[in-house]
Amino acid sequence: MMATIFQRILGRARRMAQGRIRHHRLYLSYVSGKRGLEIGGPSAVFRSRQPIDLYDHLGTLDNCDFARSTVWAEQHDAYVFARGKPAGCSIFCDGSALEPVADGAYDFILSSHNLEHFANPVKALMEWKRVLGPSGALILVLPYYKNTFDHRREPTSVDHMFSDYEHGVGEDDLTHLPEILEKHDLSKDPGVTDVENFRIRSLKNIENRCLHHHVFDERNSRELIERAGFAVHSVDRAFPFHLSLLATKVS
Repeated sequence: MMATIFQRILGRARRMAQGRIRHHRLYLSYVSGKRGLEIGGPSAVFRSRQPIDLYDHLGTLDNCDFARSTVWAEQHDAYVFARGKPAGCSIFCDGSALEPVADGAYDFILSSHNLEHFANPVKALMEWKRVLGPSGALILVLPYYKNTFDHRREPTSVDHMFSDYEHGVGEDDLTHLPEILEKHDLSKDPGVTDVENFRIRSLKNIENRCLHHHVFDERNSRELIERAGFAVHSVDRAFPFHLSLLATKVS
């Protein structure tokens, strides 16, 4: 117990010491005072005094989640993302099928530790691009695999992810489950208690969306975003396992 408390204190100290990411001002130039959509928020990394402190600078922010109640949050019709900011609206649908949202409706998209949970990430990116206006920004935070429970796996081929898109893979897909069950480091995952618990939860992924279908590093994340029709302006890393990309829609 004492070791756990010490690790938490040390982690908090390291986060405070690192400050904001290197390209924080560039991020702000694309979101300050503007209208955005978050996928699967709220996200701690975007809060005040966090490495990608954005919430306090936004104009308005709506949120999309696949259900009102998830492992990570209880959602309401009003989306409260920051104290003192007007609440946005909650949209309940799959993040890769934003049917309630019109083309070009938003200036920017935020997504933190979310894309890895999509069985078909390219489909999600194409939908996010659709609802962005011209030159709209995508701020995408992914788990850097070497610092997470995915560290025994290899970064996913971008060709594989595009093949999934071309074949219309659905969110009920469990293609990567054998690899996940073999290589997932349970000691780094506070959400599970043992192997059997993890296996049962994983088989119900369509309900809980906890699986990391794909694994990311700087190289494949940049390639994925660029091939999906975005220009990548920066790739940053932040403690303890954040891999953050800023990109804009080009096609």
